Amino acid sequence: MSVNSFFKLFTPRDKTFFPLFEESSKSLVELAELLHECVNAPLEEREDYFAQIANLESKIEFLTQKTNLELGRNFITPFDREDIYSLIKAIDYVADNLNGAANRIKIYQVEKITKSIRKITAVNLEACQLIVEGIDNIKDFKDLNRVFEICERINKLENKSDRIFDKAVQEIFENETDAKNIIKYKEVLSSLESATDKCKSVANVLEAVAVKHS
Repeated sequence: MSVNSFFKLFTPRDKTFFPLFEESSKSLVELAELLHECVNAPLEEREDYFAQIANLESKIEFLTQKTNLELGRNFITPFDREDIYSLIKAIDYVADNLNGAANRIKIYQVEKITKSIRKITAVNLEACQLIVEGIDNIKDFKDLNRVFEICERINKLENKSDRIFDKAVQEIFENETDAKNIIKYKEVLSSLESATDKCKSVANVLEAVAVKHS
């Protein structure tokens, strides 16, 4: 038995932080699903999606604050305190950027949703779903090999998002003559691409935790 395995026997089962991680990550998936549905919905149906997305972003922000408060109250944590902070903050950043994309679609009155926007929302949805699975697998450190696989997949999704973004921006500047539309589409795409970047940040924390406990 390794030293790490021996100490795991004496580590109390976490009843504080993992429920917060799970609720935050599942809310994140719900938010990503709503955004993907929103960009595929008719214009007249989007307003309800915007409201639901904003509510979920606020919920995740509240859970982030609650997690940080619990860090100050709990002496024993399931893994390093800095990793707990980094994980919940990275999840919050993903939500911020997804909500930011929705806000830009709303504020800039983006009527026509491009294929590139739909593609990146699909990429973000898959990445968020993987985050939920990754968190489930670092709970009790039950399948760390799967965590590494998940992190690798999220990294590939981030690269895919970059390619979609770069191609979309190039096409906007080549084909769009209205300066307002150039700004609108670039802002929405930037927020979506930043969300994928933050999914990679979540993966980096999950991978670091897995390495420390493997």
